[in-house]
Amino acid sequence: MSAYDLVLAAALLTAPPGTPEQAPPPEQWPALQAAIHQTAVQWEIMDPRETRYVLARPEDFEADLNLLRRRYADLADAPPLADGSRFPDRRTVNDLIRFNRAYRKHLETRQVWEADRADALRVAVLETDRLYRVWDAVRDARCEFYYVTVRRQALKKLKEMLGDEAYALGELPPYVPEWRFTEVK
Repeated sequence: MSAYDLVLAAALLTAPPGTPEQAPPPEQWPALQAAIHQTAVQWEIMDPRETRYVLARPEDFEADLNLLRRRYADLADAPPLADGSRFPDRRTVNDLIRFNRAYRKHLETRQVWEADRADALRVAVLETDRLYRVWDAVRDARCEFYYVTVRRQALKKLKEMLGDEAYALGELPPYVPEWRFTEVK
């Protein structure tokens, strides 16, 4: 693989999806395939595990290239995967989410028994669900067995939910609406 192959790989990946491309000649295929794989993995638009089947055959060149081009466009404003390391690990997040879901179930049970407070409880359920979506995105971003692209999409979603400033600071909301809890003295 030469510098030319890497430049060509970058040009091919950044072209708009749907741009027609012919498969390279057989003698150029291995070098170009390796260059596209290396570039796509480095740009975090392809997981290293995908190299076994993305661009595996010359006859799939155009379809697979379009897949990578769409990912490049979709993930252009997604945070890098390294951002995920600022957030709690998946095991911790799973415990927090489990409590969130148990609290939600508790609220639903209360709605049945406390009809006079149903409106307030319904709002609490909505708040709990909103917080669940934030923490679910954190869990997806920290899930190492998910492909890189899925984890970056989760980070993008998390950034949209938190806002740029809170995301940059790594400030996460509570996993349940703590303001709904009454302090017992």
